[in-house]
Amino acid sequence: MIDLHCHILPGVDDGSPDMQESLAMAKKAVEVGITDLFATPHHLNERYVNVKDNIIDRVFELNECLQQENIPLAVHPGQELRIHRELFVSLEKGEVLTLDNNGKYLLLELPSGHMPTYTQELIYELLLKGITPIIVHPERNKELLKNHNLLFKLVQEGALTQLTSGSIIGLFGKNIKSFSKKIIENNLAHFIATDAHNISSRGFTLQEAYETITKTYGIERAFYFKENAEQLIQGQGPSIEKPVPFKKKILGIF
Repeated sequence: MIDLHCHILPGVDDGSPDMQESLAMAKKAVEVGITDLFATPHHLNERYVNVKDNIIDRVFELNECLQQENIPLAVHPGQELRIHRELFVSLEKGEVLTLDNNGKYLLLELPSGHMPTYTQELIYELLLKGITPIIVHPERNKELLKNHNLLFKLVQEGALTQLTSGSIIGLFGKNIKSFSKKIIENNLAHFIATDAHNISSRGFTLQEAYETITKTYGIERAFYFKENAEQLIQGQGPSIEKPVPFKKKILGIF
């Protein structure tokens, strides 16, 4: 399995605090069947700054330690970039890191409480530059929870999305689990990833999520998400199904 979103780099954000924890996380990832993962530290989320070159250097160091410890895990460079008005300035400065530094896919984080008014315009401009934004954990955004069709519009614009495995299995509550289900059913989800921060409270629950998806929608749906991650890591475009708008509320019920 491939994990596209993980905070395994030591001492750079609210994920792993040190190399010892990073190695423990790597061992756990291998135990559950993950062969490759992307180290995607927070950048410009009002708490942490992790620019491209620094991340690439830290990923190299971590991979060296993994080899020394004979841990069969490949760590790839990435970044969880908080959306901001000056994003293209950051891009021009060389601070922004796309997945595997290939200039194609970018993990883009919305604020947890709302969706900025310029989001759709920014996604359009990124796509013009050949960069496809992958919106991370949209199911945990409060405004999208209230107005589901905002997410449909972003995907219709050309953005992709990544659901968190913990959301699918209910670790973030019933409402977020329910929204995750609706996102999948409306063809608005393209990847599943752990967003792992440690080996205890926010660990590697990717296999459990795939098992839940298989039980609910069948094994083909689980394969869809797995294959999308594999295609991305191979430098190919993921499969994209036609997004379906959410039904309008009738008497307060979907």
